[in-house]
Amino acid sequence: MKRRGFILFVGVSFLIVALLSIQSISTKASAQGKPIVIGSPLSTAFLYGWDAERAIKLAVEEINAKGGVQVGKEKRPFKVEVMDTRDLEPGVPVSDALLVVEKLILEKNADFIVGGPVRSEAALAAMDLLSKYKKVSILTTGVLTPAYHKRVAEEYEKFKYCFRISGEVGWMVVGEFIPCLMDIKAKYGLNRLFIMIQDVAHARAGGDIVAKLASEKGWQVLGKEIYPTGTTDYSVGLLKAKRENAQVILIWMDMPETSILLKQWYDMKVPALPFGTIISAAEQPGFWKATEGKGEYCLASVVNAGNAPSKATPWTMRFVEAYQKKYGLEPEGYGTSSSYMAVYVLKDAIERAGSLGSDAVVTALEKTDMMGGVYGRIRFNPKNHQVIPSVDPNEGAVGTIFQWQAAKRITVFPPKIAVGEIKLPPWMKK
Repeated sequence: MKRRGFILFVGVSFLIVALLSIQSISTKASAQGKPIVIGSPLSTAFLYGWDAERAIKLAVEEINAKGGVQVGKEKRPFKVEVMDTRDLEPGVPVSDALLVVEKLILEKNADFIVGGPVRSEAALAAMDLLSKYKKVSILTTGVLTPAYHKRVAEEYEKFKYCFRISGEVGWMVVGEFIPCLMDIKAKYGLNRLFIMIQDVAHARAGGDIVAKLASEKGWQVLGKEIYPTGTTDYSVGLLKAKRENAQVILIWMDMPETSILLKQWYDMKVPALPFGTIISAAEQPGFWKATEGKGEYCLASVVNAGNAPSKATPWTMRFVEAYQKKYGLEPEGYGTSSSYMAVYVLKDAIERAGSLGSDAVVTALEKTDMMGGVYGRIRFNPKNHQVIPSVDPNEGAVGTIFQWQAAKRITVFPPKIAVGEIKLPPWMKK
């Protein structure tokens, strides 16, 4: 009797082990297809590079954990290859970023390019390489210049492989910055504007557009200061703003030294609201601690929702929480949510195309209509491959402007996703 029980026990144990082995082999096989390689050229020492890398890897991890990408009848995982372009570093030539893009294609065998290059000048130059190798690229960070999608529209057949899933300066100024300024004007009666910008293509263009449109809307533009990348002293510009009785200082800079600007603004008690349309240092969750709270009241645009907490869509806070769980802090600024979404949009396009073929994926991307993404409805303009923007997440890709208030990033614009209102520094005369 004991012998029969022992044989039965051994038999059942063997069966269980066999079933588990079969399940393991089956699961392993589903994720063992040849990897789809995502090449990511990013300036990894800077916010708009490292946050993009983290977000891309988070999305890939989530997708692979659920079985990968369905390519026809086969399940294949994503694989990420990141290379540092250094294109946000002062003095680094555009040619260095182009070498990185070409290495990703030729040496790392990238099937797709997602991320950068990050600097506008480098990304524009890289378009010719992407055309040469017929590599589909989804730009996710940096590169706010309208020239990018204009080139696609003007030479579609050549540049049809280039897409941008993040915001661009034309819409941001017209659809977000000017309306936000008008809200400030209406609420507080402010109308005196001073502009401080970085000496890069998107900032120069953005500053000029803001100056023109703000003037047309009743703002007095008092002056403009332009700073080279890496500047560490902004006191002269701040003194000019103070002397001219500026009420709002519009800041457009994507360099980390902007934290110095805000410290100087606070210490000098400049009676003007700092409006960082693009101000990379102030975007980050660690900014408050780094400046000992001296950045309070600073406004900052993070381009797309999800780069700061809000409830733009149900997916927004799921993304915020997943990022925080993996990396120990909230999404850090521009380039985070868009880099994350690019991987999901690419997956969706590949599965609808049933192929990795560049032309097939281009066609699928042009037909993308993803409701409820991290920052709203994701669609591309089929003629220029720019993501379609909106101030309503049900209609398009929505942006975010937040203000630092009591150590928190409080979303204040657009109204449909705002969780608080803009406040003035106590030393400003109302």
